Amino acid sequence: MKIYAMILAMLMVIPAAAQRKTRTDTPVIPSVAGGVAYALPRTGIRVMVKARQTTFAPGPYAVYAEQLLGIRDVRTQAQTIWEMEDVRFETFAEPDPAHTYRATGGAAFLQLTPTGILSGINSTSDQKPCLGTVSNSFATAARAQELKFHNLIDNPSFSGRTSADQRAVQAASRILRARSVRFDIVSGQLDEFHPDGEAYEESLEELRRTEEELLSLFVGKSVTETYTFSFDYIPQTSVRGEVIFRFDENRGFLPKTDLSGKPVMIDVERDEAYAARLAALRGDQAFAPGISGVYYRQPGMADIRISRELTLIGTGRAAVAQFGEVLPLPAELLDGTYTVEFHPETGAVKSILRK
Repeated sequence: MKIYAMILAMLMVIPAAAQRKTRTDTPVIPSVAGGVAYALPRTGIRVMVKARQTTFAPGPYAVYAEQLLGIRDVRTQAQTIWEMEDVRFETFAEPDPAHTYRATGGAAFLQLTPTGILSGINSTSDQKPCLGTVSNSFATAARAQELKFHNLIDNPSFSGRTSADQRAVQAASRILRARSVRFDIVSGQLDEFHPDGEAYEESLEELRRTEEELLSLFVGKSVTETYTFSFDYIPQTSVRGEVIFRFDENRGFLPKTDLSGKPVMIDVERDEAYAARLAALRGDQAFAPGISGVYYRQPGMADIRISRELTLIGTGRAAVAQFGEVLPLPAELLDGTYTVEFHPETGAVKSILRK
């Protein structure tokens, strides 16, 4: 008899366990007496900026470039230059501390995101996760090795005490000689040189590398690295000229409190005509007595502009939850015969279905 009872208990437990495995990872919480707390979302704007950092090291023979090779305007000072390549933005959602509520009573099961935002009622469908956290790393790559110069002077009579003038002359001579040999190979003027195709290409490539390395002793070397940074901004109302970070051509990205950099600003302009229509639809019923205690959000719309000083560098239009209206969900939808899904990134109703 005991064995039969154990088998029966196992048959009852296994289906329940299988059912738990098929559920979504989003918490599903019964609405009980006393209520369950939840939040409506607010919209943040994440500005992502791609920038290029170029570090330049002058050649040791830079002052001789024009005299020996006819190259003018050669830079003689080390320099780091930052340039913006691309600016774009996307929106993300987080719980709005000004709009947290408690749902009471009814036969409803609330579905919440991991951050406590209402995403469904009596529904177990998977929800698209809201945009997660993105961190910035301000550590730049160490590329000093690529900016080292190798003195390829092969004159055995030169020593460490040989003057820079003599070394520069020797380097310039080798550059001109490498160019001449390359020209002779390509034009077929070297009778003793009979390359077999692959050897021909390798010989030209070796001469090119030698010339490039020697030329860097005069014109310098540079190395470029690309970085992407993101900056989050949460508008409370329409704003113009809000500084989100600062940028300097030599130091790159700076906090907005560092006034030595040029400001990068954001404008977020609410669509007032649409907001007025939403307010008229809401009327005075949003928080009337006897409602369900479950609210949703009808988001507003906004035009977004990113500018650097007086130059416009990015535009877009997006739904912004806090620019809209908070509305009550009808109590009859919480009697257990309906499933309701919300867009957790805006708080708007996604679907209402009868079971």
